[in-house]
Amino acid sequence: MSRAVPLSRRSMMVMGVASVGGLMMLMWPLLVRQSAGGQVGPPFVFLALLPVVIVVVLAEVTEGGLDPRVLAVLGVLSAVNAVLRGLSPGTAGVELVFFLLILGGRVFGAGFGFVLGCTSLFASALLTGGVGPWLPYQMLVSAWVGMGAGLLPRRFTGRAEIAMLAAYGVVAAYVFGLLLNLSSWPFVLGIAEPGHTGLSFVPGDPLSENLHRFLVYTLITSTGSFDTGRAITNAVAIVVLGPAVLTTLRRAARRVVVTGNVEKTLPGDVGAPSVGCSDEHGKEATMSTPSSGLRSEAGSQI
Repeated sequence: MSRAVPLSRRSMMVMGVASVGGLMMLMWPLLVRQSAGGQVGPPFVFLALLPVVIVVVLAEVTEGGLDPRVLAVLGVLSAVNAVLRGLSPGTAGVELVFFLLILGGRVFGAGFGFVLGCTSLFASALLTGGVGPWLPYQMLVSAWVGMGAGLLPRRFTGRAEIAMLAAYGVVAAYVFGLLLNLSSWPFVLGIAEPGHTGLSFVPGDPLSENLHRFLVYTLITSTGSFDTGRAITNAVAIVVLGPAVLTTLRRAARRVVVTGNVEKTLPGDVGAPSVGCSDEHGKEATMSTPSSGLRSEAGSQI
């Protein structure tokens, strides 16, 4: 099935470069090198650049322009996700926003999933008053969740597909919590001096020691609580609601994704030209058009 937001090679390259840059922005505490006792300031330049990176990627992904029908689907799913996040604000890790993001990325593709992740988190932050310096990181990681769902193997169907998506939802829940913790860890506990470490980030310490402190910190604070609750919520929602939601989204996708070829024949050509397109059930249909003095061929993809 055609993607609602098709990706060109350049768009895929931009998304890849932006993802690498975003990952470095998240992992800066493990990458920084500073002599013991030195001062390390927060990377405010990263915080300023991250929204710019997201905007550039969104502009590149939607370079060809969104068809009004695709834009309507994106708006509806973003609004539903915003409402779901308001109804399930993460208490004990119960968050319903991710299961619909995963299913949307699965049906409409990686590009649509990336855009849906950004718009869903942005809309929900406006709705719940959750706008803050953490929002660009949440948008970026959520975009990765939606994009990853669109990159999953297409050969799985039926129960195998639901099992794959449920497993992906569990992994995505833990990865989301891990990366968001990494973005805030140095500021939550502060930057410690050698000899007074605890679980804080210590500039100048070896990567292995800082990584060990972070993993212990995230295991204690979220992995066994919020992240596990989010993983269970994702898996249960996908297993229970996934088949019906996938059917609905695929029916909508067949209505908004249209491919066709139009051909007009020159005078003297035998037979009338035809226009081929896929109906809402994915079957090929043809219809005749009058002959003309011109010959052209065009293809459109929405």
